[in-house]
Amino acid sequence: MTQTIVIFGASGDLTQRKLIPSLYNLYRKGRLEDGIRIVGMAIDPFDDTSFRKHLHEGYEKLVGPIPEPEKWRKFAASIHYQTGSFDSTDDFDKLHQKLHKLEKAGDGRLYYLSTSPQFYEVIASQLGTLDMEVEHHGWRRIVVEKPFGHDRASAQALNKAILSVFDESQVYRIDHYLGKETVQNVLVFRFGNTIFEPVWNRNYIEEVQITVSESIGVGHRAGYYEKSGVLRDMFQNHLLQLLALIAMEPPASLNADAQRNERTKVLYSIRPMTADEVHKNTVRGQYKSYTSEDGVAPHSQTPTYAALRMYVDNWRWQDVPFYLRSGKMMTDKLTEMVIRFRKPPHSFFPHIEGSALTPNTLSICVAPDEGIHLSFETKVPDSILESQSVNMEFHYKPGEIPEAYERLILDALHGDPTLFARADTIDLAWGIIDPILAAWESKNAPPIATYADGTWGPAEGEALLAEDHNEWLYQCGKHGIAVT
Repeated sequence: MTQTIVIFGASGDLTQRKLIPSLYNLYRKGRLEDGIRIVGMAIDPFDDTSFRKHLHEGYEKLVGPIPEPEKWRKFAASIHYQTGSFDSTDDFDKLHQKLHKLEKAGDGRLYYLSTSPQFYEVIASQLGTLDMEVEHHGWRRIVVEKPFGHDRASAQALNKAILSVFDESQVYRIDHYLGKETVQNVLVFRFGNTIFEPVWNRNYIEEVQITVSESIGVGHRAGYYEKSGVLRDMFQNHLLQLLALIAMEPPASLNADAQRNERTKVLYSIRPMTADEVHKNTVRGQYKSYTSEDGVAPHSQTPTYAALRMYVDNWRWQDVPFYLRSGKMMTDKLTEMVIRFRKPPHSFFPHIEGSALTPNTLSICVAPDEGIHLSFETKVPDSILESQSVNMEFHYKPGEIPEAYERLILDALHGDPTLFARADTIDLAWGIIDPILAAWESKNAPPIATYADGTWGPAEGEALLAEDHNEWLYQCGKHGIAVT
């Protein structure tokens, strides 16, 4: 049995920048089945030849020179194209007929929605109208990109529309952060080492910090970002999924549902916030040049930065603060999860007071300095029991880190939903984010804070942690120091 990948919105940026390069890398590594076909559909008037040329040019412009050109020529021969409008059932019928000509009975088929979210329901409906989701002999699956809804109500409506055509087992809601190599390593790091799991709880951990920062502004995405803002764009999906990985209980097995159950339990345990608690535990900010960006309203209140203090109400994590932060136009591009352990309760070293001891920290660096850092105290040479913090580091070798989409596409082809979100997980995530959005949009909300371009965000973001006598920390990238 061979496979077909149907990419809707195939002429767009995501296909050129991520999907085709990832598929080509899988092909070069011998991980795609022989005879696999890639069929693109979009409104642009390409044929097979011009579409292949379009992808070739996009690859070299957005990614770089194509490696192993001879292999690319063989790979490109498997790429096909069908011009069509997502609103046209006739065009979908033409696609259906094209697929029948290319495929054999029993072939599997993966539909990938690389389109604007407004077309998700339309495409699912068109596929259902022609019974293109029906698994007569071969499997049928659909990959849905984020954002999955604009709020809880729209996400529920989208789920209802998709599940009226596809079964839940056929639906793969993608969050590319879960496909990142270092993020996947959290599971092995936590549960494959006996020295960490016994201290992975409130008795030993004082706080957890998760930072996802970008050094660029909204750029050409201003139209989308004005409707979204940082909370919908980053927190509802990426940051909550990272939190769930850090906080989850050991799954009973590597079974997909066992792992997804534990991640979902974490979201279920996050402490809900009233409007007053939202104002106390969250900060929203906007970089100063945001309203000068093309497509941004002059008096826009859209947040480009957010910092949240959250709690997971269960036995393992009760009253341990989880600080989540993300923003655009910040000092550095950085994705890091920091676990800060408690200080020793007492110091008998002659030159060190207990309060002066530096807590041990564990940093999981997702980007750009992929790896793991563990800091601990050692004696300063030739001193009288004076201590210093040192760092034990693990780094991936250059070229070891695959594109996240490689893993996720391959998992979808193999029918492994472990790294994809279920409907109930999406619903819980929106249930956490919606009250924060409502409080921010209320008349009692504090004014949005501003921060200078190229900084670590507004002063209010620092003050949020200072209330708990903490500060933002990180060890990844070129800084490797506390952010103050």
